[in-house]
Amino acid sequence: MSDQTISAQQVSELQQKLSLVQDEVGKVIVGQQDVVQQVLMGMLAGGHCLLEGVPGLAKTLMVSSLAQTLDLDFTRVQFTPDLMPSDIIGTEILETDHDSGKRFFKFQQGPVFTNLLLADEINRTPPKTQAALLEAMQEKKVSYAGHSYALPKPFFVLATQNPVEQSGTYPLPEAQLDRFLLFIRVGYPSAEEEIEILRRTTSNVSTHINAVLQAQDIIALQSLVREVEMAEPLLDYVSRVVRATRPETSDVAAITQFVRWGAGPRAGQALTLCAKARAFLQGRFAVTVDDIKAVAHSVLRHRILLNFQAEADNMQSDQVIDNLLQALSLPVSPLV
Repeated sequence: MSDQTISAQQVSELQQKLSLVQDEVGKVIVGQQDVVQQVLMGMLAGGHCLLEGVPGLAKTLMVSSLAQTLDLDFTRVQFTPDLMPSDIIGTEILETDHDSGKRFFKFQQGPVFTNLLLADEINRTPPKTQAALLEAMQEKKVSYAGHSYALPKPFFVLATQNPVEQSGTYPLPEAQLDRFLLFIRVGYPSAEEEIEILRRTTSNVSTHINAVLQAQDIIALQSLVREVEMAEPLLDYVSRVVRATRPETSDVAAITQFVRWGAGPRAGQALTLCAKARAFLQGRFAVTVDDIKAVAHSVLRHRILLNFQAEADNMQSDQVIDNLLQALSLPVSPLV
């Protein structure tokens, strides 16, 4: 490792803490290990995650449980149609200096000034309020009345949305979707998991979740993830994957037939960082092609805009990504 301030023993301890985080969340959340891992990947890569699933799949509970394992400031905002931008970023209030009697405006920080922000049901608030998060998510700061206010480090947005209900919802625009590093689909539990859910949630047994990671641990982990090696052929593969999503330059039949707009350069950055984060989570310090393929769906599914032909043929973005990965040749190198 190039970072001389972190010893091999400290790296091992941090990796053990990551494993403990998953164990602690598992005390409350039955199954969904893949979803928890993807959220951790987003955190390690320094990005934000959007979780989509029907009601009752414990999306909110998962995020709040994860927050309990992290010794960080945590804020939950329930997004509603009447929520205003100032309800998120804050507003100026008029105060009086008790010594001089002079009155002045003071910026009152909103709930976005936290380490972990849970934006619950983000698609239930109008675009004006959704857009209030754009600068915070991208620049890690908030601008108000000509002044900029830095957000605490680390800063993550974990948002949830329900894909079923359409009444009273406002789908996120493509520009905001692109700010999310990962778009994670939360599926139904298996039969065995559902029985365990019934067993746990209908008894008097209470569960205590221990805090495992602190802010400085997460910042150190994010630095370590960027140190994970990625061979040049794999970087070329990532570039080919992203460029192949664009119908004007793609040779993949599913892309030219079903895609209106492809992914931008931010998708390549996300693929690279998430592949590094996955390798690190598994105790490796070098990325493999399997790491890239494993994160491709969550990275690309919200960055590909399908056309009317795809809607008519009931073609989903995940199916298009499957066809894309199958059509591209894999990198040929002993390092991958």
